[in-house]
Amino acid sequence: MKENGIPTQPRRHLRWWLCGLLFCATALSFLDRQVLSVLAPVVTDQLGMDNVAYAHVTTAFLLSYAVMFLVGGRVMDLVGTRLGMALSVGLWSIASALHAAVRGAGQLGFCRFLLGVGEGGCFPGAAKGVAEWFPQRERAMAMGIAIGGASLGAVVAPPMTVWLSEVFGWRGVFLTTGLIGATWVIVWWAMSRNIAGAIPTAGDRGHRPPAGVNDPETSADRPPLLSLLGRLDVWGLAIVRFIVDPVFYFYMFWIPKYLSAERGISQQAIGALSWIPFLALGISNVAGGWVSDRMVRAGLSASAARKWIMAAAALLTVASSFAGRVAGLETALAMMSLLMFAHGFWVTNYVTLIGDRFPKGAVGTVMGFSGAVGAVGGMLANTAIGSVVDHFSYGPVWLVSGLMYPAAFVVLMMTVRRPT
Repeated sequence: MKENGIPTQPRRHLRWWLCGLLFCATALSFLDRQVLSVLAPVVTDQLGMDNVAYAHVTTAFLLSYAVMFLVGGRVMDLVGTRLGMALSVGLWSIASALHAAVRGAGQLGFCRFLLGVGEGGCFPGAAKGVAEWFPQRERAMAMGIAIGGASLGAVVAPPMTVWLSEVFGWRGVFLTTGLIGATWVIVWWAMSRNIAGAIPTAGDRGHRPPAGVNDPETSADRPPLLSLLGRLDVWGLAIVRFIVDPVFYFYMFWIPKYLSAERGISQQAIGALSWIPFLALGISNVAGGWVSDRMVRAGLSASAARKWIMAAAALLTVASSFAGRVAGLETALAMMSLLMFAHGFWVTNYVTLIGDRFPKGAVGTVMGFSGAVGAVGGMLANTAIGSVVDHFSYGPVWLVSGLMYPAAFVVLMMTVRRPT
């Protein structure tokens, strides 16, 4: 059976293969940014950095990430997913390899800044690809897989980083991750040659393009940035990211240091334990998409399905406020894992909500803008965390982290009210 000259089955298979490559890309993005977090006790010691200096280095990443999340999202909408993803992964792989040559905090900060420039386009590109290639009844599941690679990268990063550092030293770890990224670019460029064949048509069961979206993509599918910034839901989605992203960045950048400083565990133990919360994230990324799609197939509107799941996830995160107060390490890790499990349900449906609401030529831009605002929130919070930890403890950070998701959900309900 053919539609527009493209065999139906190969098209459907191709979009899942490309989704798998997006999974690998998001895995690499988190692997590359987590390497420094895992090696932080060693690297900061060798380079003579305190917590404030480390916070400045991680903030350099967030600064460029914030800018390039917005710019990268727009670039994805302008040049397309194929070229955009190749440029994004290629640049951050070079940046990752350059970490191996740093001699001080300033050089390390520059490499982190360059890493953020490259990684800024990854998630807008993944969201755009899924929105283009998958009908609505499959979209949340595909989105969960595509962005779920982030959790795999975070799961693999601790044990892999510790093992590679023992074999090659910490500088060799960064060279290795740079080579892995270069390999991805080669495979992606080869497999995505027929990327247009992945786009669903009216013949795909359950494909219901959003209002105003036609195949092939037209200029109407790429509304001007200013018109998007005039929409309440765009700002609401951005504020949601501003509120919750600092919590996620805290888990990503500070948990290994917390486990070392407050729980007294070794570098090897960090490698053995700090991946556990991110495993919970990976499971819930996919599960959140599967449950959401099942609810849509059962007759619930896509908007309602995404929001019900996000509401339940927000309630689960409250327990994480006590992660720093419990005596047992196992209990603390369980509470961290609960928040990351809830985050997986939250973020999969948040990103899918963007894909549902906006024309495909605007998905990257909206995703990029909201991610940029979220990175600004993370940057501000990250700088504050360094000072709070140095002058007080991790206690206030844990307390606040458990309250952010419920607050963000209130904002979501006030600003993203009706499907479009």
